[in-house]
Amino acid sequence: MWARKPKRFVVTTDSKHNYPVVPNVLDRKFRATRPGQIWVSDITYVRTKNGWLYLTVIIDLYDRKVIGWSMSTGLSAEETVIPAWLMARWNRPITQELIFHSDRGIQYACKEFANILNANKLITRSMSRKGNCWDNAVAESFFKTIKVEWIYSKNYLNQEQAQLSIFEWIESWYNRRRRHSALGYKTMEEFENINRAC
Repeated sequence: MWARKPKRFVVTTDSKHNYPVVPNVLDRKFRATRPGQIWVSDITYVRTKNGWLYLTVIIDLYDRKVIGWSMSTGLSAEETVIPAWLMARWNRPITQELIFHSDRGIQYACKEFANILNANKLITRSMSRKGNCWDNAVAESFFKTIKVEWIYSKNYLNQEQAQLSIFEWIESWYNRRRRHSALGYKTMEEFENINRAC
């Protein structure tokens, strides 16, 4: 009988920094009534035989779609949250007031990323309370889903292999064909079509 080897914990969030943090404006209100109203974001790690890969996602709470993501071998804001943000903004241009919620990690608090958000007066920044993962439960749940349903069954040789695999899972499966309990067990496309007709 084989026992599953415990997964080694890898720190992706450094909340011990001197950058300003902002209040938890979202306050666990994880329902949005329109696209582009609330985005949540987080960073996780993926093990490969050749080293770690870091996955950053931005999720729109309206339909739970991953509208922005990035994969990198480093943890700087320029490698993680900024490219994910640029993708999200391209996929869903900001035309109304938006709450952007994250944890207190250095990537989200640093001046490089904070300046990008603060430059747009439609954006309200929100951060989880210190050490409270439940304040960002939707992003945490997404990472649990992708790891349990996909990543843990893989044995990636290198970061490039992991990147292609994760890209296919997010764009071909999760964002298109996977059914979501938050959407009444509809796919995102079904949910979008129903609400477009209303």
